Amino acid sequence: MRIGMMLSYSGGFKETVEVLGDYEKAGLDIVFVPEAYSYDAISQLGFIAARTERLEIASGILQIYTRTPSLTAMTAAGLDYVSGGRFTLGIGASGPQVIEGFHGVPYDAPLARTREIVDICRQVWRREKVVHEGKHYQIPLPAERGTGLGKPLKLINHPVRDRVPVILAAIGPKNVALTAEIAEGWLPIFFHPEKAGQVWGPSLAEGAARRDPALGPLDIVAQAPLAFGEDVDELIDLARPQLALYIGGMGARGKNFYNNLARRYGYEAEATKIQDLYLAGRKEEAAAAVPADLLRDISLIGPASYVAERLAAYRAAGVTTLKVNPVSPDPARRLADLERLKAMA
Repeated sequence: MRIGMMLSYSGGFKETVEVLGDYEKAGLDIVFVPEAYSYDAISQLGFIAARTERLEIASGILQIYTRTPSLTAMTAAGLDYVSGGRFTLGIGASGPQVIEGFHGVPYDAPLARTREIVDICRQVWRREKVVHEGKHYQIPLPAERGTGLGKPLKLINHPVRDRVPVILAAIGPKNVALTAEIAEGWLPIFFHPEKAGQVWGPSLAEGAARRDPALGPLDIVAQAPLAFGEDVDELIDLARPQLALYIGGMGARGKNFYNNLARRYGYEAEATKIQDLYLAGRKEEAAAAVPADLLRDISLIGPASYVAERLAAYRAAGVTTLKVNPVSPDPARRLADLERLKAMA
């Protein structure tokens, strides 16, 4: 099982990268850089590539609406080049509040767009002349929609690899099925090992039935806060604000994918309460309403024996990469915790 880590997009980037070399030596396999509506992830990934030697780097995630498919492919090939073949392209649809509210483009057809984007990217990486006649992307642009001067082109450079791994962020049934069909990896959120099969099993099976064997097994990337200790229960509460934000405020009422996921896990009443409180501006109360058992079940926080049990549960659920967030207040302890988990994994 690989061990990964997400870098924060809310500040302290340079300070975090300063110690990333220590995490690399401790056994960290892959680091993810998010984008959201913060600084772009690409410049930070390039910086990390220059400051590390073995560590894999991944976008976690780039939003599919913010770049043309060809630029996404060029960017991935460029990061794979500067990192010596260590880049993984993580992409996802995000949500309408960010895409329409911050980028000013319509949030439409996320599944169909994702399929087309992945197809175009792989053409670019194979250095084929890109020709795509999809519903949402036409390359070259048809003459009646432009000057008529467009012609099929291929990437000038020779990529390090002709297939950069693609990880899709997905939690909806159809999106998860698409991921299992076309992607090298799957990045769900708030992964609950004991309930993952019930919630996502049919979708994963549906997609796997159409999967090209050349893609290899699906890399399942689950995330969890991490801390070892006999007296660390209070650290579980550190995840409350994030879950409250996603379940309560990351999307409008009736259009919040994370709220829907909480409901599918069996927390219908709790999801309603968290959203009501959050949208009313009562964020601390919303955080307090996050169920304690949900927090514990999606965490790796506790004595070594408990972490080992949870690690076994993740493995039994098919997880192949654990993206952890070390939450101990002591920097040295965070590093030691990751090193300890790597040895266990």
